[in-house]
Amino acid sequence: MTDMKTPEIFDPNAPAVTMTDAAIRHFEKKLGTQEGKIIRLSTETSGCTGYAYVLDFADGPEEGDEVLAPSDKITLSVAPDAVNILRGTQIDLVVEGINQVVKFNNPNVVAECGCGESFSVS
Repeated sequence: MTDMKTPEIFDPNAPAVTMTDAAIRHFEKKLGTQEGKIIRLSTETSGCTGYAYVLDFADGPEEGDEVLAPSDKITLSVAPDAVNILRGTQIDLVVEGINQVVKFNNPNVVAECGCGESFSVS
């Protein structure tokens, strides 16, 4: 019997961004030293390909942000102009050699620059 995968169905009500357990643990630890702060994710025009991710600590969401709660200790806001670019993105924390790196697994990316600093979407 062949193992068939069910195709993913786009859910416009799904959260714009999710986090893996490793990312949640990482950001809970970071926020533990940043009392009252939240994480804010946006994009900016950058690099040779188009966009770059911008991840900051903020005092609160900005007007129009999509506000998410990946855990009971994390509030994540996503800038309104970045929601469509980021919809479906999973934030992960991976180990590369001796370094921990925050990775964005964004299904909307169609190209990335060679240095990994910027990306484009369709």
